[in-house]
Amino acid sequence: MALQEPDKKKLLARLRRAEGQLKAVGRMIEDDTACVDTIVQISAIQGALGKIGELILAEHIESCVSDAFTHGDEDQRQTAIDDLMDVFSRYGRFGGRG
Repeated sequence: MALQEPDKKKLLARLRRAEGQLKAVGRMIEDDTACVDTIVQISAIQGALGKIGELILAEHIESCVSDAFTHGDEDQRQTAIDDLMDVFSRYGRFGGRG
């Protein structure tokens, strides 16, 4: 994957934010924070990671898959399709809901 620098910075910022949220959940568990509050924080982390996954998938489609269909041979196109099908079957929607 070869992300453009602005996209890479955006993704890393999102990842750092999710990392901070994850650490907050650890503190919440240590401090016996109300379960509902902890679950809300976990949901926020899942949403953040889902968005990161969506952005990376979009980049993959726009670069690698597009390149395989524009410049690749039949094997490269089929590999691109197989990879996408694998991602969709493993992860469905990145947000974890649905």
